[in-house]
Amino acid sequence: MMKKFVTFISVLSLALTAMTGCGKTEGSTVSTDGSTSMEKVIGALGEAFEENNSVTFTYNPTGSGSGITAVAEGRCDIGLSSRNLKEEEKAQGLTETVLALDGIAIIVNPDNPINDLDLETISRIYMSEITNWKDIGGDDLEIVLIGREAGSGTRDGFESITGMENACAYRQELTSTGDVITTVAGNPAAIGYASLASVKETVKALSVGGIIPAEETVKDGSYVVQRPFVLVTKSDTKLSEAAQKFFDYVTSSEANEIISSAGAVPIR
Repeated sequence: MMKKFVTFISVLSLALTAMTGCGKTEGSTVSTDGSTSMEKVIGALGEAFEENNSVTFTYNPTGSGSGITAVAEGRCDIGLSSRNLKEEEKAQGLTETVLALDGIAIIVNPDNPINDLDLETISRIYMSEITNWKDIGGDDLEIVLIGREAGSGTRDGFESITGMENACAYRQELTSTGDVITTVAGNPAAIGYASLASVKETVKALSVGGIIPAEETVKDGSYVVQRPFVLVTKSDTKLSEAAQKFFDYVTSSEANEIISSAGAVPIR
């Protein structure tokens, strides 16, 4: 009799625990996949969400194109893209929701004396019309062009804004934002581009046409080298309870402070 009573109490305790979770989504996983530029902001949002919900949050930094493919194939709950969806991607049954805005910083080595470039000069540099820093007031060094791989949302945004789709003469095409920053930090002759949210003190972000890349200038549109951070979902597939709760949280004004602290610009 005593053994049955103890068993009953144990079951009752577990049931009460399940019912009094303060609105938490129990024992679930939210999986995201895509843009490496969104690592800082999505990581901060995922961490905050995990703290208040009994879920496991995962992020696979594969790049925007791969993240879009992953959600289309059902390999993750939410894809992450640092560019808008193309019409052919929308036609595949995908929906985009803009999470935030991000400036694309034009970065050089801290030892480079150049502090500002206009958009036309940046374009001429990346098309190898200007090949030495001395020609624009810098040191006598051959310019080393660093960029991202094909399919990168950062590359797509940079080339679209500067009107250089498939016209850049890259010396190196790297597979992550972190690799671009590390490479530019280690080469006084290098120039690259990276998510403003990810820029570190190891590189120098140039102003563009006299406008510094910052939250205020991205939000008011005066800093022109910018793009969206996008959440990608399947139009005809309902998200799991945990994934929907995460989606609702990150697209609410409640997430603005975290988005801003991570270096991106909230839009709500």
